[in-house]
Amino acid sequence: MNQQGMHFEKLKIASFDFTCCEGCQLQLANNESSLPAFFELLDVHAFREISSEKHDDYDIALVEGSISRSDEIDRLLAIRKQAKILVAFGTCACFGGVNSLKNRIPIEESVVEVYGELQVETLPVRKISDIVQVDISIPGCPVAKEEVERIVVSLVTGSKVNLPKYPVCVECKQQINTCLFDLGEICLGSITRAGCSAVCTSGKTPCLGCRGPAEDINFPAFMKMVRERGLSESDLREKLDFHNAFETYRNDET
Repeated sequence: MNQQGMHFEKLKIASFDFTCCEGCQLQLANNESSLPAFFELLDVHAFREISSEKHDDYDIALVEGSISRSDEIDRLLAIRKQAKILVAFGTCACFGGVNSLKNRIPIEESVVEVYGELQVETLPVRKISDIVQVDISIPGCPVAKEEVERIVVSLVTGSKVNLPKYPVCVECKQQINTCLFDLGEICLGSITRAGCSAVCTSGKTPCLGCRGPAEDINFPAFMKMVRERGLSESDLREKLDFHNAFETYRNDET
């Protein structure tokens, strides 16, 4: 029973990081004001940023990062076997993220460029769903704390898990922001899934699409708008490539 007198069965949660910066896990760990109440719903069985305790049994696995080594594949398969619910946690896990930029040059060249003569085992970067079944995806670079908490609470209470279907533009207009397209910038907010409260565009930084495509987007119309305004198509390609979230659309239209 929690403090409000509601009955629920605590779920065991574990968090794992692969090729990533661990920023998404830190987002959740740093939400100090609501973290104690949030973890009344959960038993933390493995979460390095929060607790030194580690247990091998868990119901929910939060998986941050993309896959870039063979040992990561083996580890991810073991996590999938144990977890009842596997959550792709953040843009790297959902789409490959900025790590996917490595795939645009030969692996041998990328290793030599960074490590010189040091032998480093690496593979083409893949998103989590390329390896295992993903039950829920929470995109974002980093994830939005409030959204993660809402989704985990939904899992605990057996409620339906939903992500916004509409684009970031809706949230941007709610913030009464000046459209960055009107300022001569290429912004992916009109084709990117909302849920971030338009944090980047509210700071006058164009959206880079870290949350992936919104549902039912009109990508050809978006491309037409960019071209009609005479904006840089190389700049557009760079933005679409940055998180690897628009790979299908980019291949079809650019």
